[in-house]
Amino acid sequence: MAELLKGKEVVAAMKERLLGQVARLEEQGIHPQMAILRCGARPDDLSYEAGASKRLAGLGIGLRVVELPEDVTQAQFTQAVEQLNQDDSIHGVLVFRPLPPQLDEAAAQAALLPEKDMDAMTLQNMAKVFAGDPTGYPPCTPEAVMELLQHYGVELSGKRVVIIGRSLVVGRPLAMMMLAKNATVTICHTRTKDLPARAREADILVACAGKARMVTANYVSPGQTVIDVGINMDENGKLCGDVDQASVEPIVARLTPVPAGVGTVTTSCLAAHVIRAASAKAAGHTGC
Repeated sequence: MAELLKGKEVVAAMKERLLGQVARLEEQGIHPQMAILRCGARPDDLSYEAGASKRLAGLGIGLRVVELPEDVTQAQFTQAVEQLNQDDSIHGVLVFRPLPPQLDEAAAQAALLPEKDMDAMTLQNMAKVFAGDPTGYPPCTPEAVMELLQHYGVELSGKRVVIIGRSLVVGRPLAMMMLAKNATVTICHTRTKDLPARAREADILVACAGKARMVTANYVSPGQTVIDVGINMDENGKLCGDVDQASVEPIVARLTPVPAGVGTVTTSCLAAHVIRAASAKAAGHTGC
């Protein structure tokens, strides 16, 4: 049976590190604070917000929630972003997406200052991920994958990595981050020919296609590390990943569970970004 790579241990290790960083900022009279900008009140947004609030509070990081109506206009949204841009007490901003359909995504991206963008919403931060520039803020989910692999001592250099999923939220930025660690990365997707065969060739297989339990026993091989980034609801309303854990766990060497895996670590990565933004401001530069 596979070793389960749980996020709880990663979060505990990160907490110890981040508490020390917050303490040093507090000694300088700097109180790290983040804002969440949310349009409407979708259940999944509220759930993530509650988890983020708890994680940030446990680290001594302040949180302000700005809630806009679901029928918000472009002008109202831009005004809210600009107010957060100009507020020196706010070191980072997380904008919940997807945005309501009446809003222009490109205009929203352009409105937010890159140095306050905590989840690579802006093109500047995403470009830095692809350029291998560590001064930007990458998306929190792929960074959580990297933190988890590092914590459990999973070597990337020289390894064959197959990523199933090509989104700008996870798949593509994660590929760039793994390339920076000298992995040989193949990006696949649900239309890749003979996808199970490609997946079986990997040393490390990452499932982030957003399709419930699509990775079954015929996608994996003995000795693999399988990272499940998927968050889905099955036909019974139960939370599950992109990996069919029951069929895959007896075969592979390591596996991240869903829940209690990668998703657990994302809010800690978000907190790390806020702390870094506060530190950059204290040092007199933006970091972006």
